[in-house]
Parts: sequence; structure tokens; C-alpha cells
Amino acid sequence: MDLDRVTAVSAAAAAADGAEPLDEASWLALRHRPADVVAHVEDGGFTLLRDGELAVVVDPVRRGAGLGGRLAARALAGHDGPLRAWSHGGHPAAAALAARHGFARVRDLWVMRRPTALALPAARDLPGIVVRGYRDEDAEEVVRVNAAAFAHHPEQGSMDAAGLATRMAEPWFDPAGLLVAVDGGRVLGFHWTKQHSASLGEVYVVAIDPSAQGRGLGRALTLAGLEHLAGLGVASVLLYVESDNAAALAVYSGLGFTHADADTHVMYAR
Repeated sequence: MDLDRVTAVSAAAAAADGAEPLDEASWLALRHRPADVVAHVEDGGFTLLRDGELAVVVDPVRRGAGLGGRLAARALAGHDGPLRAWSHGGHPAAAALAARHGFARVRDLWVMRRPTALALPAARDLPGIVVRGYRDEDAEEVVRVNAAAFAHHPEQGSMDAAGLATRMAEPWFDPAGLLVAVDGGRVLGFHWTKQHSASLGEVYVVAIDPSAQGRGLGRALTLAGLEHLAGLGVASVLLYVESDNAAALAVYSGLGFTHADADTHVMYAR
């Protein structure tokens, strides 16, 4: 597989569309587990098949000539099992391609954004709970809380110790930005922040142990993470949230996050 060409085509697509065409899971697989990815790369575009998920990416200068359709047809030939495919940014051409090949829209993932210049509300005291930066001895607890919090989540819930280590090996990882809420030595939740650039941060993961829900931990950890990111000097913070998660949308909207229609990632399935 020509990873350099995949990277170049992805960068060109991101610059044209305003959204990265591949998600983090795809990049981690390409860099660390390439044997898990079935790739077809040619001039102007590529397809990836990984864990029942298809990606079709075409260089903007090669669009409009049927290359995307030919790449998709090649990847789908002889594949009878269920498949999923993301359109990051909800591109109209992706919707047309999906319909042509029998894919239906099944999931919307929103990107919400918030300027750090917007004042944060005061945090509520949580007696007995300490919020601090990650320590090496927290790894097992972080994996446990993540699995419990995202037991029904198709991507995040599958993270194991190896997956945690892989993410922590990424150049952006900062243990000070992984905030854990601890009560008597037990991790009840965490807020993993991410700094993409000097101007952009992310609410990467907020996870609360189901046994600790209802105590205000989600809001408290979110506020702590936003304060941490603001302290790094970023101008804005983004997060990803399911469009039908009413409880999370209420929390994030109340903290000043907003969503624009163009900031929607669409999953198709067949």
C-alpha cells in the first residue's frame, strides 16, 4: 500500500471539503495495523476496507469523471456482507454514490464548536472527588470506565489496553490533558482532551462510569477539560456527538457549543 499517496489524496480532499475524509481509527490502522486494511490505491484516489467499513476518497482535481464510482464498484465487487461507509462533512456526491450502491443513511454524527473566549459557567463542588491529570497507574481503570460508559458505542467502546497505549503513543498525547475524576482511588470518569494545533482543541472523550452517573461528573469534567484547553491558548474547541443524543446535546449546548449543518458526518450502511 502506498501510504504516502493515501496521505496526499486525503490532504487534498480535506483542503477542498473542509473535513478530513478518514477518521482516527482508519489512520491508526493504516499506521499500526496495515494488515487489517484492504487498500486499493491508484492515481487520483483510493479505497480502504477495514472491519466492515468502506472508505472511498478521490482527489478533488480528479472528481466528476466517474473515478469515485469505479473505485467503489471495484471495492464492492464480490462483497456480500454488511458494510458501513462514512461521508465526513455529508458531501452530496457521497450521498449519490451511496444511493447508487444500495447504501442507506443510518447515522448522523455532529461536530459542535465553542470559542474559548466565551466565559465558562462556574463548576459545582463535588465533595470527595478529586480531578487530576492522568498517571500511569490509571490505565486499567481508564479502560474499564471507557468500556462501561461506551458499551453500546460502535467505535469508542472497543478500546482495550493496547488501543489505549496506541493512542497514548501519538505525538499529540499529553497526560496533563487526560483528566480523571477519582474518589478514594477509584476512577469514576475522565475527560480526554486533544490539541490539534495552536488554535484548535477537542473534547476528545468524556466517559462516566454508569455507577457514578447522576452526580454531575460529566459537566464537571467537561468544564475542567475546557479550562485546560483554554489555558493552552487555543481559540476554539470542537467535539463529536451523536445527533440523537438529547442529553449530551443539552449539556454541550448549555456550555456554549453550537452546530452548523456543514459540520455533520453521515454514516451509510447496507
